[in-house]
Amino acid sequence: MLDHIKQYFTCDAKRAKNAALSLLPVIGWIKMYRIKEWLLSDIVSGISTGLVAVLQGLAYCLLASLPPWYGLFSAFFPVVIYFFLGTSRHISVGPFPVLCLMIGSVVTRLVPDEGPPANITGFEGLTRDEQRVLVASSVTFLAGIMQLAMGVMQVGFVVMYLSDTLVSGFTTAAAIHILVSQLKFVLGLEDLLDLTFFCLFQTLEIIFEKITSTNVCDVVISLVIMVVVFIVKELNDRFKSKLPVPIPIEVIMTVIACGVSYAFDFKTRYGIDVVGHIPKGYESPMAPNLHIFQETTVEAFPMAIVGFAVAFSVAKVYSVKHDYTIDGNQELIAFGVSNIFGASFKSFAASTALSRSAVQESTGGKTQIAGLLSAIIVMIVTLAIGFLLEPLPKVNLPQTVPVFASILLGLDLGLAAGLGVELISVVLRTQFPRCSVLANIRGTDIYKDRKDYVDIYEPEGVKIFRIPSPIFFANIEFFRGKLVEAVGFNPLRVLRKRNKALRMIRKLLKKGYLHILSLQKGFLNMSCGPIKESEDESNMEELDLPTDFKDLPSRIDWNAELPANIVVPRVDTHSLILDFAAVSFLDISALKGLKTLLKELIRVEVEVYIVACDPYILEKLHNCCFFDDEVQPSMFFLTLHDAMLYILEKHPLESTEKKPDYDRVKNLPSFLSIAQYL
Repeated sequence: MLDHIKQYFTCDAKRAKNAALSLLPVIGWIKMYRIKEWLLSDIVSGISTGLVAVLQGLAYCLLASLPPWYGLFSAFFPVVIYFFLGTSRHISVGPFPVLCLMIGSVVTRLVPDEGPPANITGFEGLTRDEQRVLVASSVTFLAGIMQLAMGVMQVGFVVMYLSDTLVSGFTTAAAIHILVSQLKFVLGLEDLLDLTFFCLFQTLEIIFEKITSTNVCDVVISLVIMVVVFIVKELNDRFKSKLPVPIPIEVIMTVIACGVSYAFDFKTRYGIDVVGHIPKGYESPMAPNLHIFQETTVEAFPMAIVGFAVAFSVAKVYSVKHDYTIDGNQELIAFGVSNIFGASFKSFAASTALSRSAVQESTGGKTQIAGLLSAIIVMIVTLAIGFLLEPLPKVNLPQTVPVFASILLGLDLGLAAGLGVELISVVLRTQFPRCSVLANIRGTDIYKDRKDYVDIYEPEGVKIFRIPSPIFFANIEFFRGKLVEAVGFNPLRVLRKRNKALRMIRKLLKKGYLHILSLQKGFLNMSCGPIKESEDESNMEELDLPTDFKDLPSRIDWNAELPANIVVPRVDTHSLILDFAAVSFLDISALKGLKTLLKELIRVEVEVYIVACDPYILEKLHNCCFFDDEVQPSMFFLTLHDAMLYILEKHPLESTEKKPDYDRVKNLPSFLSIAQYL
């Protein structure tokens, strides 16, 4: 143990180098950067992605209920940090619609559009926008801490619990949320969205109540822009093989809308809501609010999970396409530090937008050099030319819908509900697996569920039971019940009945009411009338012990007729095969339950065979002292067919009707015999 501890804390040049490469992946790929082949592609990709990042940063801020220019901060600071710490070379880091919606729900809860804000220490003397920025940056900081902690603790596997089905379901639902959230800009109405229970229906109700106050000019601009964007995107998709790069319709429409809005003074003449003043430069760093931490812990955790899960999923797609590896734990660290650093400069939670990452990859981006250049484009807009976007109507800000959420419960609870249902379905499938009884397919060494086939062969007295899942504390009783149902008797009940019968037989022999004629003829009942079973329930624990035939000249045939009206359940099964091919693990509770069940079967004279058991499980059984005088390693066989051949040799069939099938199965070679032959 001391040697292991010493080795773990020993630091040499090699370990220091590996640690640096692990924490700063940029060192690894920057050394192999091909300047002549990659630099031009990264420059083109960075400029294209930067233009999209500017527009999406402004757009997604509206979903977060924040002033638009703070989206530019979120498209800059996290990108710079990810350049050094991230392992993906192709994703574009920055605002993500679903995170913006989740942040917006927290922001509007603590700082509502109407009425006083929540009683938060630190809100004093701040405007409503400043309060909202403080809330957004604080919850982002907290989500970043959670991501960083999970990365340090190496729990990047959590993303596996967010299946494609869950993500696609939330994507569809969130698209509806985003559509409704944008109606206030399309129709020129006041803020409407409050992401709480059944908020969608409440919002739609308010929309229909206020529909008469719609700004007609907003509706016209929105419809024109949506139709043009839809048509061009369809053309991009149809002719993508002929176009060198997709037509940047969002950028084109933004330029046109800015020019038309400025020329015709849409804000003054038609009352259209525009982006408005965009301050130049960056604001001073700001510490997070600890009181807000306490109020938003429940919301911050799903933000941390969703942001990482989406980014990791997209990164994984591109890593497979371009043949390199990504590290889930390092990605957690990268996004955690990015959000912590960005939140200090008033940005909100970052992940990756699917469309923006697609632009960065499809325009030739090779590494995160393209991402860094996109951040520089955003910085130029922030420091110098942001004023050009001030006339931009908010209805023109481009939106995408590949996001996920819940329609009815809101985003936070929707994610929790979806993940909960998914985990419950996994638990139910392992806790209540579809066990089956197998039979031999005639003329083969293949064994399948007898319910699915007609031309099958089942030797008399043999049952084959398949367990299609791990066996653990939660399903061991279910497994026992299904096995009892398959064999047609409860071994413990039969054992107790047999031991009670032995007690009675000994008493009858002792009192002279019963005599043994011979081993072939059995017993002679000398009593005048029927003898009832004894009601003596003393020493109940002895009933669970193996049947003891001492003081008797031979073993009793329990399937034959017994004297004195003694009735014991009949057991027609002499051999039971348990197919463990799909059993990946057993826990301690399962080991105890399995051993108890095997002993009960063995004590009622049923031979048990376990086939296709994983070597790891077999080793675990040995280490846990699973075997004894009754449960022995000899019951394990390599294949099901080997066990069947052994049983047929040990219990040859007497019925001539079954002889052809019996001979056909016997003559099939076993796996072991083939291996020996080879």
